[in-house]
Amino acid sequence: MTDHRVHFGIKTTPMHVSYEDIRRVWQEADALPEIEDAWLWDHLLPLRGPKDGQAHESWTLLAALAAQTERLRLGLLVTSNRIRPPAVLGKIASTVDVISGGRLVMGIGVGGTHQPPGAGGIADENPAIAEYEAYGLPLVPPGEGIARLGETVEILRRMWTQDVFDFEGRHYRLRGTRNEPKPVQRPGPPLLIGGWGTRLLRLIAERADIWNIPGQPHHSIEFIAERGRVLDAHCADIGRDPREITRSVQVIVSYDDPAATRATVADLIDIGMNHVVLGLPQPYPPGVARWLVDEIIAEVRKSRRRPEAGTAHPRLTERAGIRGSCPVAAPPPAPG
Repeated sequence: MTDHRVHFGIKTTPMHVSYEDIRRVWQEADALPEIEDAWLWDHLLPLRGPKDGQAHESWTLLAALAAQTERLRLGLLVTSNRIRPPAVLGKIASTVDVISGGRLVMGIGVGGTHQPPGAGGIADENPAIAEYEAYGLPLVPPGEGIARLGETVEILRRMWTQDVFDFEGRHYRLRGTRNEPKPVQRPGPPLLIGGWGTRLLRLIAERADIWNIPGQPHHSIEFIAERGRVLDAHCADIGRDPREITRSVQVIVSYDDPAATRATVADLIDIGMNHVVLGLPQPYPPGVARWLVDEIIAEVRKSRRRPEAGTAHPRLTERAGIRGSCPVAAPPPAPG
């Protein structure tokens, strides 16, 4: 049966905040069924604030949080495909799915690419790219980044479903790859791809269960609606029902003006977004997950005077092959 609800998640950016504070928020959210999923981002340095501030490695942190929660679906918005080799990432994701008992959503994006012509210096103009210099990670042209992501998706699928395989791509080559244990979820965790470029939306139409895009202040309602129409056109071109793809958006919450956040969420639902990840600014006040439920989620649902727009893909609401209520969560200070 198709699920017509809009799903809500929470996102904690692991930057300038302690592990203990993130764990506290996730465990509080785990006890609140209105929050269905929880998310981290994937950056190695802070994207804003003091450059010497702490930033936790996200997949390590995700494994720890998976072991200390019971219900939330969980993942990264989004994993950078530039940081870990695809087969290594497949092994990591399989392990986290096992630790969580089948709650992982595999969120991934292109990762770092060359800046457009005319952009300033890396360290001064784009801290999201500066980390690649700091950690010795190569940047690639955008087209190559999308091609590499496509190969990574194929490798992940094979690692989760095949006993042993070789892979001969343009960018990655594997020989005799095995992966045990397999993920709890079969044929593997749901695949979320984040981004908004036209070529990337084609890959999303072909391969993804979930499309995620940052909302305001990064992108306007009108831009997100237009990108949704591009995704629809790609789906029509390949003969896929666009309703099969969950439309996920990140919204940064305002503690001072929850009414403004509610209005933004309502506008996004009106254009067909059916999964809303509420991003928490730091610091995280005590009881912030309960505050989100009371001030944002419950009030948005109460104010809806017609059925919520869109449909959620069944894979977002499954856990280990059993249909239930468990989706995704919150936005970053910058797309990542």
